[in-house]
Amino acid sequence: MTLDSSQDGPPPGTPTRDGPSPLHVRHVNLARGFRGGERQTLLLIEALASDASDTGITQSLVCRRDSPLRDALGATDVTLIDADHALAGHRQPRADVVHAHEAKAVHWAWLEQRLKGSPYLLTRRVPQPVKDKAFNRLTYRGAALAVAISSVIETHLRERHWCPVARIPSVLSGAPSDPARVAALRERFAGRVVIGHVGALVDRHKGQRVLLEAARRLQSRRPELCFLLLGEGEDAEALKAESEDLDNVVWEGFTPHVGDYLEIMTLFAFPSRNEGLGSTLLDAMDHGVPIVASQVDGIPDLIEHDASGLLVAPDDAAALAEALSALLDDPARRVRLAATARRRLTAFTPAAMAASYLEHYRAIVAGRDV
Repeated sequence: MTLDSSQDGPPPGTPTRDGPSPLHVRHVNLARGFRGGERQTLLLIEALASDASDTGITQSLVCRRDSPLRDALGATDVTLIDADHALAGHRQPRADVVHAHEAKAVHWAWLEQRLKGSPYLLTRRVPQPVKDKAFNRLTYRGAALAVAISSVIETHLRERHWCPVARIPSVLSGAPSDPARVAALRERFAGRVVIGHVGALVDRHKGQRVLLEAARRLQSRRPELCFLLLGEGEDAEALKAESEDLDNVVWEGFTPHVGDYLEIMTLFAFPSRNEGLGSTLLDAMDHGVPIVASQVDGIPDLIEHDASGLLVAPDDAAALAEALSALLDDPARRVRLAATARRRLTAFTPAAMAASYLEHYRAIVAGRDV
């Protein structure tokens, strides 16, 4: 990983005698924190970098100076550009294509196109329709392509008729597990049946209050249960206060070792009120954890009811509690759901995502239909 530089050299996209034509992709992610969209940005950059010698790709990333993406990228071969001065740097090389990964980044990409002529595409990750406002119309119509991560988002984008639309889903992160840490967690939770949840503690999005109500309903009926919640967010303190009377709820906070915790979970509960896709579900599937999730927005793209998990109505704590209880009583069903879910993961790998985006990058640069 390198910082913004102003090296002179051949213009981006100049053909070479051997190997693929060079292609410089400039990613833009201006988010303050690190949530699902930032993880997907990271996974894409890493996957493209791992195949750079075969694909001829170089990459840069426009982000905030305090972006957690900087540390997460580690030694990945990508040039970092500070968001507060990149466009003012007249010697900054022109990108072949700009990829906007969140809403503010779309505005940035549109401006870079106006200043330097670089075409851009955007990825839409949230299920709410884009507001029909003048500047949104301008920036979306300027895009060569809008990518939706789920069918519901794709439908919303196509209804706008602002630009071409494609669908490329989010992917699993391949959360690893460490045997020693897993053993320590198994010892810590010995005698408990762990129902896990991973997500930002933002109830209006992830629905943790629904999960707490389910825990309350099951507290006396199933005293062996432990609801283990991983994550942090704006509702953390309020949610903890509301669950003080529940001895079956554990708040673990943020951890970089999600894979270790997935290994000790019997079930994974995901009661989101709205969800673009729910890439965390892919990691649960990868670790063989049966899922009970809300039937909302993009989640049914991943979970087929009673085939690869169970779906319940959103905002329905009683239905969530009953679905969890039913799976706990049926080990064979849990095994079947987890096995089917895992077999479906081949379409949701970072390599598959990178290959899809690379195809669109090259089409945009070549002026072909996308």
